[in-house]
Amino acid sequence: MDLVLDLLVSAVSIAVIAQYSWSLKAHFNSPKMPTGTVVISVVVLATAAIYLTLLWIETQPVLALSIGLVIECLALWLFWAAIKASRAARLKMAFDVQNPHGLVMTGPYRYLRHPFYTSYLIFWIGWAIATWSPWSVIPLAVITVIYVLAALGEEKKFSRTPMAADYASYRQKTGFFWPRLPGVAKG
Repeated sequence: MDLVLDLLVSAVSIAVIAQYSWSLKAHFNSPKMPTGTVVISVVVLATAAIYLTLLWIETQPVLALSIGLVIECLALWLFWAAIKASRAARLKMAFDVQNPHGLVMTGPYRYLRHPFYTSYLIFWIGWAIATWSPWSVIPLAVITVIYVLAALGEEKKFSRTPMAADYASYRQKTGFFWPRLPGVAKG
């Protein structure tokens, strides 16, 4: 059973990363890959190598593998929901210097300002749980910092556009990476 789950987690994880990579060319619309996106790509490959190594050299509880796999699948669902909602928006890649030209507020964007980054983080959390190793926390922390910086940069770019007021209103209603709870004021 452990071997089957190790294989399944490995296959799903690689497939998810492949779909994320596909989106760089097929979904996001930047004239060239920004340096920050290249950095993310390198960190993703390094983290994937670390997690695959941890998965195969250490023994994980079946429950950790199972929960990690379910979480990865939830992340993939969110990713595709964000793709569907933003297909026509021609979003830019992470760290692109160009200002946004539109605001997506449908699908998961009704609840989250950054559903792509949320899906990526959920995926990495799931894989970290599946590895069941304290060593998985280090690359998870690094990748989290990068995604937070990317998201904050995107939010700052909105303030420099004619959509600044609309985006400020949108921010009041939606969560950053996690849905805003009803009745909870922005903190």
